[in-house]
Amino acid sequence: MTENSKKHVDSCRFCWMCRHICPIGNATGLERNTSRARALGLSLVNRGTFTLSEVIDNIYECACCGACTKECVTGWDPVMFTKEARLDGVLEGVLPEYINNLVDKCLETGNAYGAVEIDASLKATVVAHAQKADTLLFLGVDALYKVPEAAIKAIKVLEKAGVEFSVLEKEPASGQQLEYLISAANETKQQMLACAAAINAYDKVVVFDPQDAKVFKREYKEWGVELSAEVVTFTSFLAEILEKGSLEAKNSGKNVVYQDPFQLSRDLEETEEPRKVISAYAVCNEMLCCGKDTMWAGNLLMKEWMPDVILRVAADRINNAKGVGADTIVTASVSEYASLKAVEQSEVKILSLEELILGEQ
Repeated sequence: MTENSKKHVDSCRFCWMCRHICPIGNATGLERNTSRARALGLSLVNRGTFTLSEVIDNIYECACCGACTKECVTGWDPVMFTKEARLDGVLEGVLPEYINNLVDKCLETGNAYGAVEIDASLKATVVAHAQKADTLLFLGVDALYKVPEAAIKAIKVLEKAGVEFSVLEKEPASGQQLEYLISAANETKQQMLACAAAINAYDKVVVFDPQDAKVFKREYKEWGVELSAEVVTFTSFLAEILEKGSLEAKNSGKNVVYQDPFQLSRDLEETEEPRKVISAYAVCNEMLCCGKDTMWAGNLLMKEWMPDVILRVAADRINNAKGVGADTIVTASVSEYASLKAVEQSEVKILSLEELILGEQ
């Protein structure tokens, strides 16, 4: 582990400052799921008391959502040393078998789910936009293979606005799943380079999934992967075309709260654009943990090895909404939308941003 990460580990190992904000720790009620406990385990590895293989499962019980880093007033970064530990796990050959299986699928098929074909309805919608345009709508693996209805609705929104755009049936992986699973490994960068080569054929790339947007706009720059195309988030693009009048809006007067994806609000510092969009169609209220303070609501990738915990994470977020008297949550994240919808409850309606725009309220 680098000396910089060791400093962060040693500073975090006895500090409880961020334990209240960890979505995994709150869902499980286990001390091992806090940043402090993760740092304590890694400090013992650094001192030769434990081997990395003895704590590696714990390293994969972190969402890397950055709530702990944001909460730390002294500037320590548990996400940094967690990702470095994952890379060390690759180099030492001690990754858990369930993570190795997902990595292998990413390398073989471009997605951790091992899917090779998209839904027939989505395929028909995608084929209708196969012709080359200046703008590319990048859907991402979760929408393509796990939530095809979200991908179809995203396409319908841009069609409604009269946007000329392309969609790739054989979309390359952005590298976001490998970036989460094994961090800055060579395999991750090679996947990113292949994706960059494909999307650089377009002038503008509208990125539907915040997870992809984060790696395109942040990790690609940090790792020296060049993008000549202009990359914009789906939410900021919607705000732009709304302002231009390309997308017609009618406010229903419905009260909703917005679930900020941490990739947008914390990593990319985008909080106002989605609220502008929501406010054009409904009355946008706030949860207690919102904006840069948002609480993560789960994802589809971690569901592969922690399904019960991810369900509890999503249920906790729904309870947060209930706590402010909300009966509708609007999401801008495919993964969080799927996670929230998976909770069996009838008190709070879950809407995607696309559904709000299309009038599916």
